[in-house]
Amino acid sequence: MADIKYYDVILAPIVTEKTMNSMSEKKYTFSVHPEATKNQVKEAVEKMFAGTKVASVNTLNQDGRTRRRGATSGKTAKVKKAIVQLTADSADIEIFSGL
Repeated sequence: MADIKYYDVILAPIVTEKTMNSMSEKKYTFSVHPEATKNQVKEAVEKMFAGTKVASVNTLNQDGRTRRRGATSGKTAKVKKAIVQLTADSADIEIFSGL
């Protein structure tokens, strides 16, 4: 496995209606590096966002979907998501505050 630095772990936040509703419970969803572990995700969130303390991390892998264009078929890229639960006394993540 390649050496992944904490700033390479989190790729992008996932902003959907479902994830926005879960932010009231201090749960945030991110698209993460496919080889990142739960401990690496926890470390990355605590280092990148000041004042945050992670209670738990749940990850899920999604396989690529099969897509067709005429007679040719192919697959989209695999995606790994992480749902990060913050502690009650933790600060909120600022990138979601204006949404």
